[in-house]
Amino acid sequence: MSTSASASAHDEAAQWWATAVSHIEPGSIELRDRPVQNLIGSVGLVDTLWLLLRGNLPSPRQSALLEAALVAGVDHGPQAPSIAAARMAATCGVGLNNAVATGVNMLGDVHGGAGQQCVEMLEEIRALRLAGRGWDDAAAEVMALRQARSRYLPGFGHRFHPVDPRRDPLLRLTEEAVAAGTVAGDHLQAALAVERTLRQRRAGARPVPMNIDGATAVIYAELGFPAPLARGLFVISRSVGILAHAWEETGQGRRNKGPIPRSVLPARLAPADQRAAEESAS
Repeated sequence: MSTSASASAHDEAAQWWATAVSHIEPGSIELRDRPVQNLIGSVGLVDTLWLLLRGNLPSPRQSALLEAALVAGVDHGPQAPSIAAARMAATCGVGLNNAVATGVNMLGDVHGGAGQQCVEMLEEIRALRLAGRGWDDAAAEVMALRQARSRYLPGFGHRFHPVDPRRDPLLRLTEEAVAAGTVAGDHLQAALAVERTLRQRRAGARPVPMNIDGATAVIYAELGFPAPLARGLFVISRSVGILAHAWEETGQGRRNKGPIPRSVLPARLAPADQRAAEESAS
């Protein structure tokens, strides 16, 4: 191969993996063009996360707001499928890394994806507001379109908590950030409009306030993260709890831990034809 052909092949390979996130050479590691030795000891993990995703460092207020959202989502006990799956995997001899991966892989559209879906909904409400609609009218219109497809509104209501204890502190911090000019507050107003509309619709019934997915969606959207990163950031947050639970389980000495204690046997389902007959009779 000629020198020019060799150089061309080298350039092609270099362009194949071209990235602005990091640059590695012998004796040199740069993250977003910043030498890693200048970051170590001077930049925290949350700021480094922002740096890698956004290309710059956050302001102290931006960093504090992002950290609050990440802290809020770290764990929800074995009631969360991701935590339960990681604990079961840890007893199956797959290793800690695979136990964590098992839990992370449970974070799909239903468990773990509501934050992304909520950001998308808030963006739709905000777009109508920018077009001249009031917040409540915009919220009601978007909610009606979404609930025509599914009765669930992402980011609102919780199967376990009547009021999610993480809602109020996260929204209070967001309100403080709005007052300080750190964020604009449009996504916060959109979420509050959804809550008001739900409260009016369900007068006298169990309230459906914002949950952790909704509150963190507000923060991620206010900080300028695209909707898919709301899920990605939740994955990073929940990975902390998944790791802690998987590690704890490895010290329990149990093997092949199932989803229910051995003393509890699954109920027997009647044959499909019998169930069909019973349903038709009723």
